[in-house]
Parts: sequence; C-alpha cells; structure tokens
Amino acid sequence: MIQINNVTKSFGNVKVLDGVSLNIRKGTIFGLVGRSGTGKSTLLRCINCIETYDAGSLIVDGVDVKSLKKEEIRTFKKDIGMIFQNFSLLERLTVYENIALPLKCWKYKKSFIDARVKELADIVELGGKLDAKPKELSGGQKQRVAIARAMAMDPKILLCDEATSALDPKTAQSVTLLLNQINKEFGITIVVVTHQMSVLQSCCEEIAILEDGKMAITGNIEEVFLKQPKSLINLIGQKNLPMLECGVNIKVLLSSKDSSKPIITQMARELQIDFRILGGDMETYRNGLLGSIIINVKNEDFMKVKEYLEAKGVQWSFMEVSEIPMKKELSNYVG
Repeated sequence: MIQINNVTKSFGNVKVLDGVSLNIRKGTIFGLVGRSGTGKSTLLRCINCIETYDAGSLIVDGVDVKSLKKEEIRTFKKDIGMIFQNFSLLERLTVYENIALPLKCWKYKKSFIDARVKELADIVELGGKLDAKPKELSGGQKQRVAIARAMAMDPKILLCDEATSALDPKTAQSVTLLLNQINKEFGITIVVVTHQMSVLQSCCEEIAILEDGKMAITGNIEEVFLKQPKSLINLIGQKNLPMLECGVNIKVLLSSKDSSKPIITQMARELQIDFRILGGDMETYRNGLLGSIIINVKNEDFMKVKEYLEAKGVQWSFMEVSEIPMKKELSNYVG
C-alpha cells in the first residue's frame, strides 16, 4: 500500500529524514513512533504531498508521489484523509458544515452531501450534534468531527498526526477504539504518528521506531516488544528496579499466548526452587496481553531456569549486562 525506499529530507542544514525505508501493508493500522523531532510528522506529510522529499522514492497505492504534477496532487489527496492534533476545525461552521466541507469543495450534489454527512456523524456517534459549533464540543467530540471530515471522501488511507495528544487518557482511548472500528469495518489503512505507548498498544498492529531521522526498527508490535530493542527502551524508559548483587537477574518476556499461563509459579513448583520477583508489567495490546516479569535466581539454579524456559518456548534475557554480577561461575553461560 505504502512503500518508502531510502527517503531523505532536509530543512536547510538539518537532515530530518535520513534514508528511511518502510513498507505499510494495505488494511493495517501502522504506528510511527519516536521522540519529538525524530521526523515522524515530516514523513507523514511526505506521504500526502504536504511536504516534498529530497531523495529516494515514496509509492502510495502504486503511485510514485514525486512523479505527480501539480494538477494531479489534488486528485491524489482525495484518497488520503488527514487528522491533526489540534483538530483544525473551522470555528464559524457547525459540525455538519465542517464534515461537509471536503464534499462541497469537490462540488458533490446537495442530496449526496446530506446523506454522507449524516452517515459519518452516526459512525462517530455525533448524530445529535450536527448543529453545534466547535466551541460547544469537548476535545474528544472535536476530534470525532475531524475524523468524520477526514473520511468524507471515502479515502483509502487515514493519516493521524498525534491525533490523541491533546486529549485526556480516557478520551484518547475512546478515539483509538473508534479508529479500530473504522479500520475493521471499512478496511482503511491507518498510519498513526504518536509518542504515546498507550495508543500503540490499543490500536496498532505494526510499528516503526524512528531515532534521529533514521529507522531504528520496524515490525509486528508483539515481536518488537518481545525483542526489547534499545530503541524501544530509549522511548519508553526503564523502571528503576532493585538489582540484587547476588544471584542472576532475568527478565522473562510473556507473549500473548504465554501471558495467560502461570509460567512462573509452575516453574517454581516443577523445579522445586525459590526465587525472588523484583518487578513486572502486564499490558493490554490490540491482540491480547503482553508482559514481562523480572526475577532473581540463585547462581546454582540458573541453568535449570534457563533450560526450563527454553523448553517451554518462553523468551528471556539478562537484565542490562552492566547490572549483572558476572561471577566467574556464570562465565560459561553467557556468550
């Protein structure tokens, strides 16, 4: 659906995108994530021709964006809806008029516009607010109007630029659930730019992490979580947990198929060993639960635990190597 190959973009002497390559499959919800200034929004604007890029290629639904002539760009944008952080509604217009605006610009018949606006208002659950002005709406309602307006032209792609950043957590969750619903019912490809892990967890199937304009990692969200790459840790941070000076500190990573199983307690019973739980997290992702548990095991029990987890197909890792007491007796286990 969207093929990005070695795209670069500079503003003056500052290189914002540095050889970015990425494939976004049709019908997915894809997350572009990274800290502020990593090039996420710039890449999004290159996809819908708001920005140009310096080198590389960007193909959207079979169309090479850079090959488009000025008069072709307007037609190209018809298939791409855009949702902004600050809603970008016209305050003097009603909800009805804001949603209808793209349709009026394309000179659709009044009867078609009326039917389409009412259909979209029902989808975003604002059927009773069509005569209201934006100042009468909550932040979540404003964003729902913006979503309806972005869908007015029946686009193939929705681009969301920090669409939930201005909302409180509960409202943000309701908006991401709406995006899930739209993706499921209409098969629209949705690209979400965000720095909020909660948004990724609740709606994205695949993600790409950008660092300093470069692609750090891309893949299925569960696979990226289980790999725990440095770019992910840089983004979400790491909790300060007590790293005991004796024994071995291990992070046990629980995939969606493992998270519902009592793996840790079963291991303790079957191996007849004791260990300490130092911390852990369980998070709800789009397709289920993912989690991690950090345990401290005795040196003499380490090989038993390692073999048990590997036999069960459970991923694990040492905590930061610098935090692990690399005792002489462990040197044979760590390659």
